[in-house]
Amino acid sequence: MDKLKLALIGCGKLNEIVAKALKDGYLPEYELVAVMGKDYDRAKAFAEHHGCMPCADINELMAFKPDFVAEAASVKSIQDYSETVLNGRSNLVVLSIGAFADQEFYERVKNTAARNNRRVYIASGAVGGFDILRTAALMSPITASISAQKAPGSLYHSPLYKDGLLEITKREQVFTGTTKEAIAILPTKVNVAVAIALASAGPENTIMNIDAVPGFEGDEYKIEIQGEEIRTELNIYSRTSKVAAWSVVAVLQNAVSPIVF
Repeated sequence: MDKLKLALIGCGKLNEIVAKALKDGYLPEYELVAVMGKDYDRAKAFAEHHGCMPCADINELMAFKPDFVAEAASVKSIQDYSETVLNGRSNLVVLSIGAFADQEFYERVKNTAARNNRRVYIASGAVGGFDILRTAALMSPITASISAQKAPGSLYHSPLYKDGLLEITKREQVFTGTTKEAIAILPTKVNVAVAIALASAGPENTIMNIDAVPGFEGDEYKIEIQGEEIRTELNIYSRTSKVAAWSVVAVLQNAVSPIVF
């Protein structure tokens, strides 16, 4: 049986994990054929290490006719490349879910996927529980909120940083608003919040609170859903971003598995 062709957008540490998982036998149904990244020299080094071809642009990547393209790059990469990937008859696995906070773009990508009989797989990133969130939203109107804890230092190069934040001695709220507003301010740090919102009440109707916590390491999310039929709370902590890459591996496994979790 021929293996499915997998291409990667992004050649950083997350797709390094995906490529290594393939090499270690977690994805026996796939072969890695190509990779592209913002820095061609880095993509070339990645390709040499993992036995695939480096690409300078999306058209070169799609020339390999991949069955799946997995993205671990940036919101802009999803905005720029999603429709090209889908029109090229490839399925797309997305980590930079924040791009879909734009409802018009989300609908356009969904329609492009349907027109080409392809799928967009939203990887869970650092969270989970999409099944219960979607089920609750189907059963009755719901309200949704997300509380996130972050290390003060992780906000240093963001609009949420202010003088003295690194010296705080107790928890301090640095943002409250909708997930759509959050992703506009923090395009690389709250992708998971948009995924949660898409699976539940929507980016414009899901409230997000972000607290800076001194001495904290990693990311922690508390998701609360309230509906007429169901109420749930999910608490998820991840020490590093590695869980996001492994969620892509899980998506790729599910995409070809006869039993889907």
